[in-house]
Amino acid sequence: MSTSDELYKALWASADEMRKSMTADKYQNYLLGLIFYKYLSDKYLQKVVINLSEPFTTLEAAQKLYEEAVVDPDTKEIVDYLQHDDPDTMYAVAPDLTYTALLAKANRRDFHLDDLRRAFKNIEQSDERLHGLFSSVNLSSDDLGSDETKRSALIGKLLMSLGTLNLLDKHDDIDVLGNAYEYLIKNFASESGTKAGEFYTPQPVSDLMTRLTTYGREDKKNFTIYDPTMGSASLLLKVKKHNNHPGDILYFGQEMNNATYNLARMNMMLHDVPLNSQHLSLGDTLGPDWPTQQPTNFDAVMMNPPYSAKWDASDRYQQGPRFQGYGVAPKSKADYAFLLHGFYHLKHDGRMAIVLPHGVLFRGGSEGKIRTKLLDEGAIDAVIGLPTNMFYNASIPTVILVLRKDRSTDRSVLFIDASSEFTKEKPKNVLTQAGIEHIVETWINRKDVEKYAHVAELDEIKENDYNLNIPRYVDTFEEEAPVDVQALVKEYHEVDSEIDENTQELAKLIGQLTASDPQSKKDLAAMKEMFK
Repeated sequence: MSTSDELYKALWASADEMRKSMTADKYQNYLLGLIFYKYLSDKYLQKVVINLSEPFTTLEAAQKLYEEAVVDPDTKEIVDYLQHDDPDTMYAVAPDLTYTALLAKANRRDFHLDDLRRAFKNIEQSDERLHGLFSSVNLSSDDLGSDETKRSALIGKLLMSLGTLNLLDKHDDIDVLGNAYEYLIKNFASESGTKAGEFYTPQPVSDLMTRLTTYGREDKKNFTIYDPTMGSASLLLKVKKHNNHPGDILYFGQEMNNATYNLARMNMMLHDVPLNSQHLSLGDTLGPDWPTQQPTNFDAVMMNPPYSAKWDASDRYQQGPRFQGYGVAPKSKADYAFLLHGFYHLKHDGRMAIVLPHGVLFRGGSEGKIRTKLLDEGAIDAVIGLPTNMFYNASIPTVILVLRKDRSTDRSVLFIDASSEFTKEKPKNVLTQAGIEHIVETWINRKDVEKYAHVAELDEIKENDYNLNIPRYVDTFEEEAPVDVQALVKEYHEVDSEIDENTQELAKLIGQLTASDPQSKKDLAAMKEMFK
């Protein structure tokens, strides 16, 4: 069984116990927080063993070796170096605060929540960049139980349930936390009734956006990627698979939800992204601009912002560099505010992909003015219509807009109608791999494809009053086959003749029936009369 399969199985078993007292949007913080803590702890024990030049066998054996090494004068110096000076470790876990040590207490029914609080604090104080990492795991919540004893018992059960997982046996292409997060959303979001899905972009959509923004730049060193609405960072981390120098990638992201922000930080570390390569901010993307220090412009910008959200849109934004020259999106719909923020932070030769609702293609007012300005500049490279019902927080149809700044002469827009490129799965539609390949190939070739894609020059777009509604450019209408009237008349006569034959046969059968009582004789006579 793979690591992911084991993880899903353990998550499911743990959820059965925790859902008795809380909804999925709450217990996922406990589940993912403890999984991450176990991963850090297990990885640290493994590193201790390696640095002591001993073979790594089991976590229990590693734990014993660690406890002995701390007090042994011959090995204490090595352990001290790991805990305080090793630049690759990034964090430290004391011997009595490892997951293995706490699991042993849980198995003896001797576990207390203070043990886990100290363990979290121990890791958070290892490096100032880890401060608040476990702040979303509220161990004092009444959701866990009405008193400390009950809360300790529930978390102890969760420790034991996850204790058998092997999180060290993973490959670089396995997104442990991302897959677990997706699993939780798919299975539990409907139970909790929350908008957890708005912080997660389905993997096929992430793959498509990454392909569009990294194509032709796979060999670029020190590639910079920015997601201003990063969620759990699964979209950011996709770039790692499409760059031949993954160790040099610099990740920039912002998220305003603290719990999701911490998930992103955990996800980065689960993917072995060094802290020096992570530049993540907790804050409102449409508030004060970030980042403002170097670098501020990026090779790629990808984002899946909340759709048509309300925002401030006060006059002060009109003076800011992000929106200057374009105007400010309306208070009731921040879609273009997110777009302009990302576009502002794009390098001149960079590429941007953003998921938005269809309304951005045709709404008027201030949005129409912004769209017109972008089109006149040639900033909008492509409009890709996606299938409906793919995102966990919305079933509405969406589009991917691809934007560039370096189109000095080309003002054309490629329209792709990929609305049928999906398979039906529960609970959502899924963009197929073949669909992704079809979209990317069409985007690269940039040619008309009947009933699928069209390259519209700016003059054609102007004739449509800068309306980008896809059906105006891609005709997917299928004419119905002509009706063969003669065949239809022939079929009618054949059916009519068959009905006559069956009626006559039925009349013969009814004629053979008899009745004994007066009422039955009367009813039977009436029925025979009907078939004369």
